[in-house]
Amino acid sequence: MRKLFKLVRFFIVVFFIVFTFIFIYIKTSPKLEINNCNNVILYDSNNKVFSYGSHSKGWVKLDNISSYLINATIYVEDKNFYKHHGFDYLRIVKASIINLKNKSTVQGASTITQQYAKNLFLSFDKTWKRKWDEAWYTLRIEANYSKDEILEGYLNTINYGHGQYGISNASKYYFNKEASNLSLAEASILTGIPKAPSIYSPLINYDLAKERQLIVLNSLVHNGIITEDEANKAYNEELAFNTNDDKDNINSIMYYQDAVMDELETISNIPKSYDDIKGLKIYTNLDIDMQTYLEETVNNSIPDDSSIETSVVMMNPNTGGIISLIGGRDYLKSSFNRATKSMRQVGSTMKPYLYYAALENGFTTSSTFTSEATTFNLDNKKTYSPKNYNDVYANKPISMATAVAYSDNIYAVKTHLFLGSDALINTARRVGITAKLEDIPSLPLGTNEINIIEMASGYSAFANEGYKIKPHLIEKIVDSDGKVLYQNKEVKELVLNPSVTYILNNMLTATYDSSYIDYNYPTAISLAPKLTHKYALKSGTTNTDNWNIGYNKDIVCAVWVGYDDNKELQKIEYKYAQNIWYNSIEYYERDRTDIDSWYSKPKNISVVLVDPITGVPVGEKTDKSKFMYFIKGTEPTGTESVFDEKDNYSTSQ
Repeated sequence: MRKLFKLVRFFIVVFFIVFTFIFIYIKTSPKLEINNCNNVILYDSNNKVFSYGSHSKGWVKLDNISSYLINATIYVEDKNFYKHHGFDYLRIVKASIINLKNKSTVQGASTITQQYAKNLFLSFDKTWKRKWDEAWYTLRIEANYSKDEILEGYLNTINYGHGQYGISNASKYYFNKEASNLSLAEASILTGIPKAPSIYSPLINYDLAKERQLIVLNSLVHNGIITEDEANKAYNEELAFNTNDDKDNINSIMYYQDAVMDELETISNIPKSYDDIKGLKIYTNLDIDMQTYLEETVNNSIPDDSSIETSVVMMNPNTGGIISLIGGRDYLKSSFNRATKSMRQVGSTMKPYLYYAALENGFTTSSTFTSEATTFNLDNKKTYSPKNYNDVYANKPISMATAVAYSDNIYAVKTHLFLGSDALINTARRVGITAKLEDIPSLPLGTNEINIIEMASGYSAFANEGYKIKPHLIEKIVDSDGKVLYQNKEVKELVLNPSVTYILNNMLTATYDSSYIDYNYPTAISLAPKLTHKYALKSGTTNTDNWNIGYNKDIVCAVWVGYDDNKELQKIEYKYAQNIWYNSIEYYERDRTDIDSWYSKPKNISVVLVDPITGVPVGEKTDKSKFMYFIKGTEPTGTESVFDEKDNYSTSQ
């Protein structure tokens, strides 16, 4: 025991000697400036600020913060704050024992200074290096700043949810009052939020917020700050939350902001600790006007009482810049960003990749397959029997353009099997689709799951006449001294044939073209009288997902609608995505003309007047005729055979 005591005493002495030398080193080193650290400011495409990141634009002195809020924060987060030097060692030991017993992390031991250090300087990865960095910054903060200065900084930079950093912003956001005027009830509800803003915000889950408030109040009672009567009165006080409509302006922009911060993490030459660069200015592609209108359109297109969700991406196809983004209907209710994190079945929006491959491999807009109920005999001795929507079939040969107009599934599967699965997969990979694509007959019907940004990026290659682009939100990053740390480099790689994309782009206008009204109606014919500009457009429908993706050479707009739990869509709900799409893209194009936004005909393209349903040339223009485009030398003569009548292709009915 004497040897053990001497050993323990030795380590304690060594610890304090090392700690003393570290403290002296820190005190004699240049003072750590915390006012600018991790001050991330986001700018839109017009160089106007739309987010001040984790630094409050309304910094408030500690003397001007409610004592209720100050005490609540200290006693629920770090009751020994004014006694320790950055680390609460007894609390660390206690938390470690509890966590070991439970075999999981059920209790933390971070002090206010540690949390402040983490918020100011570090990314939120859980590596050992990050923990050592956090400890080092904690020591530097404690050595250079008073406790009041640390607490003031912490309360002015902590996240109170809904994009509100700092108690001044949070007080105004939730209660429309200054931080100095917060009541005990208001202060205790706000104090509970930072532990998990997406869970304990009273605007997201009031019941959980009240449970957390009770913990805060009991902590104050336990430490003799308030009485039980005061706690009960505060808990039962009816809170009047601010309903100012200005809050709505932040709602969808928060999805964009979160996406920017996620992208920031992927840029390798930006340090994860912002100590050396003293803050960041991030210039993005955000179009505030378009974002605001997009949010209004989503709200107007989907009933308030519906739990259906949506994601929308609007992208400049020539640069890959994402100008607006919706990750869900209401950030207040769900901060999950469906635009960046969700993968969904894409339905028939997969077909343009297939039809590009077909056009590149000798098909034309007049190439025909028979549209009829079909059972396909597969190599593995299995069969596959896809169906058209509402079981509507031509029961005769139809052109590729008609197959596009009606989104004919039989034509698509026949084309896919005729070409071989490599053709579709190769085209998708060329334009930037990285999602897993299964080699199955239903692949062109969109049974695989793909992210909406990838889909918008893939369609951009059609919209810009053949170039693969890199989707991005960030254009430039500058530090507080004006040094450019990152500049997006536009990377455009020609991966598609411009002449073929021209034909495909025109063919995708058939989805709302009345010339194709025959035994069926084009899938988006209801939009024909509403559209004032020309667009390529394709919809995609599964039992659980609905898509509309359309474009011209100015813009790509992709819209998804569905339920998070994959609940089946009702018939009326299939109109939501279409309404969001056409309203949004028409608003964006409101000041442009078709001459500006549509494509010029390449010299190697010829124009032929045909019957759009059969693809056969006709002698004169009628209501049942249509000018269609062909690469010179591939024009139809009317004598071409139907593809599924060829010897190397067979199906059984």
